[in-house]
Amino acid sequence: MIRCLKYKILKMITPIIARLSSINDLFGDNDTNVNKQRWYDHFFLLLPAAALIRMILTILMITAVAGKGCAQETLKDTVVTWDLETCLRYAKEHNIALKRRVLDKRTSDQDLILARAARWPDLYFSATRFVDHGNTALIGESGWSGEGDSGMSSTWTLFRGGYMSNDIRQKGLQVESAKLTIMQQENDLTLQIIQQYLNTLLDKESITYARTLTGTSAAQVDQARLKLAAGSIAKKELMQLEAQLANDRYLLITSENAQQQDLINLKQLLQLPVSTRLDIVVIDPSPLLTIPESITTVQQEAFQNRPEIRNASLGIAIADAGLAKAKAGYWPTISLSGSVGSRYFGSSTTAPRQVQDDFSQQVSVNISVPIFTRKLNSVNVAKARIGREQAQLGLTETKTTLLLIIERAYYNLISAKNQFKAAASAFNYNNEAYRVAVDQLRTGLINMVEFLQQKTLYLQAQQRYLQAKYTAGLTQRIYEFYKQSGQ
Repeated sequence: MIRCLKYKILKMITPIIARLSSINDLFGDNDTNVNKQRWYDHFFLLLPAAALIRMILTILMITAVAGKGCAQETLKDTVVTWDLETCLRYAKEHNIALKRRVLDKRTSDQDLILARAARWPDLYFSATRFVDHGNTALIGESGWSGEGDSGMSSTWTLFRGGYMSNDIRQKGLQVESAKLTIMQQENDLTLQIIQQYLNTLLDKESITYARTLTGTSAAQVDQARLKLAAGSIAKKELMQLEAQLANDRYLLITSENAQQQDLINLKQLLQLPVSTRLDIVVIDPSPLLTIPESITTVQQEAFQNRPEIRNASLGIAIADAGLAKAKAGYWPTISLSGSVGSRYFGSSTTAPRQVQDDFSQQVSVNISVPIFTRKLNSVNVAKARIGREQAQLGLTETKTTLLLIIERAYYNLISAKNQFKAAASAFNYNNEAYRVAVDQLRTGLINMVEFLQQKTLYLQAQQRYLQAKYTAGLTQRIYEFYKQSGQ
């Protein structure tokens, strides 16, 4: 539509531009009176034309802004419907906390490059130029004099007691630790997204049941109004049904609000733009009613595959490398140095000759033996040993924590499955009883009090069933996750 409007406006401007271009023909006519008459005619035509052009340009600007606003509004109303795998894949690419871990790993890569480069010699070039002005004592004259030098120097560390090789080993282990930290962050993010995804599914199913219940209550209110008009029921019964309808609508609104909040939390984990509206694919979270795998088997596989265990083990190796680096302080340091250079004095005419005559080379072997370091080396070694003990304690704590988490997940799964079985059976019975109560209320076989009691039992059974269903599904996935993650 905007493109068509611009085309029409340009079509309107074309004759005006043609009229403007015809002014050049006015000054080519020899008859001045004719020129004046033509100029007046064109001038009075151009006055409204100029105003029209300004108006058209304003319209073009407004349409451009409106088109931009429409584009933003379209982006704002964008809706994406993702399944669990798509959510996990998008989160691993865009989550900020995970990106920070990736940057930490890149920093560790640079530290490893620097540690490897420390084995090679360095090379520096330097040049200096001085210009002096002063009086000459013997001649009694003043003048300028120059002085300069240039050269190249290099130092190569040959031996540091194994410090450089252990530093390379330590930096390489830190790179591996950074990779495992990324895997840990991915695992934590995966668990959070699974939990939030299942919470949203619970909200969706609660909304479905609430809408069905609200529709049933609305139909009962309509039927009660007809009965009240016929005089077959009291007004009190109608008021009770209307109160129950209002309560069902309140439950529906509460479920819808819970769904929006859980979707917002899921968007935050995914780092989705604010302008994007998220919806999820409905899946069946019902757990497999089978006996879960042995807890001992899952714990053994977790010890082999879980990144936090491997990372804690790497912490001990990193501490060992740090201890070896600290012990290298007791050894002497041997380095090889070399330099070449030249200098000159006086005027620039004699500088090339002086540079050639004063060209010098120097090679030296430097040995530094630590004799008394004011407890520096002994303190560094003591700190490194303390760091190794802390790494060992960290590994023990990580294993103990993982064992307890897996054991808790196992018994939570067993309990959740049993609760799901019991809740499903109770819901089926109460659902059938509620369906019968609705028919009996319609035919007048039961009173309002008995119906509301049965409806309350149905609602309680429904909530317990939904909660048990998604809790069992979540615990099933968590227990399997501790076995599979890290492979």
